[in-house]
Amino acid sequence: MTLSLFILTRIISNPLSNVFQKKLTNLSTISPLFIIFITHFLLSLVCLPIFLIMPPVYLSGQFLGYILICAVLAVTGNTLIVAALKSADLSVLGPINAYKSIVSLLPGILILGEFPTRFGITGILLILAGSFFIMDKVPNQQQADAFRQFWKNPGIRLRFAALVVSATEAIFLKKAVQASSPLVAFLFWCMLGVPVAGLVLMVWGRQALRDDAARLLQHRVMLVLLAITTGLMQAATLFTFNIMQVGYSLALFQTSTILSVLFGYGFFQEKNIPRRLVGAIIMVAGAALIITFGS
Repeated sequence: MTLSLFILTRIISNPLSNVFQKKLTNLSTISPLFIIFITHFLLSLVCLPIFLIMPPVYLSGQFLGYILICAVLAVTGNTLIVAALKSADLSVLGPINAYKSIVSLLPGILILGEFPTRFGITGILLILAGSFFIMDKVPNQQQADAFRQFWKNPGIRLRFAALVVSATEAIFLKKAVQASSPLVAFLFWCMLGVPVAGLVLMVWGRQALRDDAARLLQHRVMLVLLAITTGLMQAATLFTFNIMQVGYSLALFQTSTILSVLFGYGFFQEKNIPRRLVGAIIMVAGAALIITFGS
């Protein structure tokens, strides 16, 4: 029952956080990195009192190394996602997450010479087939031209880059949880995101920091909602990883892809939803095959 609650929370909160991220990019010119900085800052306001009153815990150097890597990857990956949402539909970017399962196979193929099973190959083919449904295709346009146009979209490229980063982060998150606990890992993940994002802003985005801070109060409700959904998503992910293997967890999390398509229509009136929904379902099935039986 507890595991089911964590999984359900993760499935719903992930696309909801993307909704608020996209709304913020549509409503204002706040930089993606500043949005992530404020998200971690608001989460830290909640986490700091919990951290101060909880019993002392031993923090190994191994855990601190893992969680610092996670914070850097989280800030990088989430900034890329917010930037992607600025120039592409949520109902297209959501299904792309299914490619994470293909990315997870590549190190084994390239480094270890371990090739996917027939289930894995079937899963890859399903993801590729589903991809054609989420591409926008005008009448009489060749599929190859639609594919090239799809890849020319900067949002698509940014989303694939974010996917690689988040797939790597998932591995270190699991290690951080194993070296401590889900609660400790969550608290440090939230709080370390502030100095990581803040340092980058101070070095490369001082002007953006001043401009974005002035716009902050205009969108405070949206930012709070983003922080809540991001916190729920990350907490649910860590507590699920503590109970279930990462591979099986990620397979179940893929269901949120379908919600992303539905939210794209419900919140932003995006087009071609029936076609994209079919593609998302096919891609979810392919990802589940790869993650569960693929290697």
